[in-house]
Amino acid sequence: MPGARAVLSPEAARQLARLAATLALCTAAGALAQALHSPLPWMIGPLLATALATLLGAPTQGAQVLRNAGLWVLGTVLGLYFTPTVVAVLWPLAPAIALGLLWALALGYGGYRWLLYSHRGRGLLPATAYFAGAIGGASEMALLADRHKAQVDRVAAAHALRVVIVVVAIPFALQAGGVHGADVATRVSQAVNPAGLARLLLATSLGVGLLWWWRLPNPWVLGALVVSALVSAQGIAWSGVPRPLSNAAQLVIGLSLGVRFSPAFVRTAPRWLGAVALGTVGMIALSAGFAALLAWMIGLHPATLLLATSPGGIAELAITASVLGLGVPVVTAFHVARYVTVLLLTEPVWRWEKRRLARQAQVAD
Repeated sequence: MPGARAVLSPEAARQLARLAATLALCTAAGALAQALHSPLPWMIGPLLATALATLLGAPTQGAQVLRNAGLWVLGTVLGLYFTPTVVAVLWPLAPAIALGLLWALALGYGGYRWLLYSHRGRGLLPATAYFAGAIGGASEMALLADRHKAQVDRVAAAHALRVVIVVVAIPFALQAGGVHGADVATRVSQAVNPAGLARLLLATSLGVGLLWWWRLPNPWVLGALVVSALVSAQGIAWSGVPRPLSNAAQLVIGLSLGVRFSPAFVRTAPRWLGAVALGTVGMIALSAGFAALLAWMIGLHPATLLLATSPGGIAELAITASVLGLGVPVVTAFHVARYVTVLLLTEPVWRWEKRRLARQAQVAD
């Protein structure tokens, strides 16, 4: 048509081409990881391939809309585990979940103190170390860091690196130890019903939209999870989620993590990233000890509680639990409770810490 304008600008066309190439790379990496019997092949394969390509300067491209769609599918899948039987089993775990909340706060504070110690004399702002050490959502901690005049880029980098280390290290360690299917009620065996699946996805999308409209954090996972869990808890089984759709969700989540590791990301503050990496390994080791103690107290498998108390995100560790058959509802319940608690308490605890630092400085003067 004369005078018609191009639908895509040249830059948008380039981004679309880069995204298509990155998705092709991730698909090949996921298939290879599956052939090699890697744990979480459709997340770890794309994550490592994209991170390596990005570090080498390849023009990789992510897409927020794909990541959000992946989180929505994941939230829907996780909610299906909350059957009436499982919900009844979860109620007695409330004291253990409360201990897990205290552990998360203590672990985050320990991470903060470690980052301060590792950068003593180098001018690191305490607020930067605090929000980087907190065991909370990366985007939420970055927003709080910005509000308190911390170095947002370092906070975001710390959370990205921590999640990648947790996502790669724990599944490989559990697989090497032969840990799989350690707890009861860990599998969702619902058949896929096209009409029921459409109903389920529509309902969870409304949950996502409602949380987004209320401006609540992480609506893509939590909105879908809450609706799917409420439906499942009533004993309603509309449909399972097809395995290819679940794999695709893992793929785009892995991609979204991998594209963050640009050459500039590594060059920005290598000492900072080294301290975060070492601190993350320490957190995992401490969480393993805490999980073993908690498992002895309440009778669940230590691997399930390791996933429930480790310093990773809801999405990544719940996927790990699902693939390895390790108490998905338990892991999800721990992480959802932790997510909300850390989000509510991180800022008040920082205000208390700021007052403590101010008193300490006055004494020193």
